[in-house]
Amino acid sequence: MDSLSGFAPTFREFLGYLRVEAGLAAATLEAYGRDLRQLAHDLVPRGVTTPNDVTMQGLAEHLQRLHREHGMEPTSIARHLATIRVYFRYLHANRRVPSDPSRLLERPTRWKRLPGVLSPAQMKALVQAPSPEHGDLWLRDRTMLELMWAAGLRASEVGALKLNEYHDTLCMLTVTGKGSKQRVVPIGTPAQEWVRQYLAECRPHLTRWKDGRDEYRLLLSFSGRPLERVAVWQIVKKYATIAQLRDVHPHTLRHSFATHLVRGGADLRVVQELLGHADIGTTQIYTHVDRSGLRDVMKKHHPRP
Repeated sequence: MDSLSGFAPTFREFLGYLRVEAGLAAATLEAYGRDLRQLAHDLVPRGVTTPNDVTMQGLAEHLQRLHREHGMEPTSIARHLATIRVYFRYLHANRRVPSDPSRLLERPTRWKRLPGVLSPAQMKALVQAPSPEHGDLWLRDRTMLELMWAAGLRASEVGALKLNEYHDTLCMLTVTGKGSKQRVVPIGTPAQEWVRQYLAECRPHLTRWKDGRDEYRLLLSFSGRPLERVAVWQIVKKYATIAQLRDVHPHTLRHSFATHLVRGGADLRVVQELLGHADIGTTQIYTHVDRSGLRDVMKKHHPRP
């Protein structure tokens, strides 16, 4: 951080506050740090070398450059702006800066982009893609895909699942999501059966290490270590290619889970709880994904169909 020396002390102080006082998850802290470094890397070459030098005009121009020169989407810029706001609010509250230059900045327009969704038939092809011909870990991979579709798990969530968070008798998972918030999600019989088979036939061979490397995680890598988020991405992409599906990533499974529930008539509040969304507005996007049943709903429930 040599080139960012004027910002570095406040960055460390702010991130330490978020970690200790706010209790934010490591992934969230990493995102905050990345946003702050990007801010400083953009401002320092322009002569803005300390937080006291930052102006509202400078921040507005920084956000414009993110879109114009770096091609950043408005949704990503909105998240980046949220980091900047929290940072300067903290500095102002602790008298590190005389005023908050981000206070009057407006959020960029957030384009409503519908998530990519697979049909039930496509999802079935994806989860059935792993087979013995694809390596010794095919059983683990099948189990992972089944769990992601059955419970709408994020890539980080499926990799973080621990053995004691799988409840076989209750057919449920305890999932730790963003902000270390936990939710309980039921899973269907197919996913449960694959978990049982994986635990009986595959996982014992992955726990050859006796030094606690597995951290009691449910899904393990070939070396017996926890399954990292990047590995989850690679596995999903591998079997999407095998199943001849395009533009599929881990979140596609989560989107498909939610869309299939809404399409089947599930209450949006229930879907919100299953996904672990703090705001129902985040869940409402799934009401726009599939409109095929709107006419039937109108005929059935409107007094003058």
